[in-house]
Amino acid sequence: MQLEGHTVAKRRVFYIPGYDPIHPRRYRELYRKEGADQAKISGYKIELSPKQGPKSRGGRYGWHVAGSIEGTRTQADFEVLVWSDIVKTSMDLNIPQTYLVLARTAWTYIASGALRRLMWLRKGPVIAALYPIGMLLLQLLLAVLVAWFVGANVAKGVSVLVDWPTVARLVGWGAALSLIVVILRWFRKIDNKLFAYYLMHDYAYEARSSGESPPELEARMAEFGAEIAEALNSDVDEVLVVGHSSGAHIGVSVLADLIRAGRVDKDGPKLGFLTLGQVVPMVSFLPRAYRLRADLKYLSTSDDLTWVDVTAPGDGCAFALCDPVAVSGVAPENKRWPLVISAAFSQTLSPNRWAELRWKFFRLHFQYMCAFDRPGDYDYFKITAGPETLQSRYQDRQPSKSRIDVAASPYTSVTE
Repeated sequence: MQLEGHTVAKRRVFYIPGYDPIHPRRYRELYRKEGADQAKISGYKIELSPKQGPKSRGGRYGWHVAGSIEGTRTQADFEVLVWSDIVKTSMDLNIPQTYLVLARTAWTYIASGALRRLMWLRKGPVIAALYPIGMLLLQLLLAVLVAWFVGANVAKGVSVLVDWPTVARLVGWGAALSLIVVILRWFRKIDNKLFAYYLMHDYAYEARSSGESPPELEARMAEFGAEIAEALNSDVDEVLVVGHSSGAHIGVSVLADLIRAGRVDKDGPKLGFLTLGQVVPMVSFLPRAYRLRADLKYLSTSDDLTWVDVTAPGDGCAFALCDPVAVSGVAPENKRWPLVISAAFSQTLSPNRWAELRWKFFRLHFQYMCAFDRPGDYDYFKITAGPETLQSRYQDRQPSKSRIDVAASPYTSVTE
């Protein structure tokens, strides 16, 4: 049953991507394609058009959605809160620098005890974190073995031509070192298929300050907060913030700052926060993640927003059904949020579709923003373009029974 005043005619949606260096048009095209598929399956209408509204919205990339869902017409303006430029800069490392970062990141997670505690929760995302370490080391080992074999044969061939053993060895070493560089560069060139460098930089960015947000990201989050605050003072019915993957913990801090500063008017638009495929423990379990843990604790008790966290056990890159507040060890007695629910891929996707996607790990990590051919009570397009607020849609929803809500973090302090 829908509460009075919870019908949405106009909505602003702010999407915070994860650690992704690509242009935000990808998210528009994903929404266009998958929205059309879901509309066809579920029997409603969604139409996309260019971004509308005043230029004062900060020039963010976005689009406009007109929905006809559940017998009601709605308007939604989407904006992508871009930090891909920060991501690109953090990835701008040469090969030796990447291997140094690999060693530092592995040491941070192992020495702090975070890796062992993360394994208690979900092995999938930890395996995803270990994958780039293993893959990059394997690449280095293969390069060294091939180079050693070729270099030894080059040295042997030179020694046959000239009776100068030292020169032969130098030529062999030169050929081997050159070949190592060539092979490692080739592996990096095909990383769009292997994702080793990409994932390594992702986890390294989170770990380089042991959980503290880098200054450039803090500055960007302040900009995000200002734009959301502007929307909360507009004539819309709901402001919905969507954080995917690493974008989830960015959203936590942005909204915690907004509410602390008194910038959320109780008489203004409803504020909804939807986190999808979150990886919060990868940061909150680190020693110096004081700010994030404090923000998680604060946001979990707020009555100024509705926070729904959606994951799925089929997503091996997310901490599925792990309550990010509880597992971080900062859940207060009066905790309200988040409502942890499952997208249940194995049930909301038909057997044929599930079989097709099951081993496509990175594709499944984006399934939350895609069409389901057997949709349940989670529908990204109804949430973002439908006539109900997030609060109204999930007011009677119970959390998933299989959620994990035990404290597991080795660090729970919210202050230094």
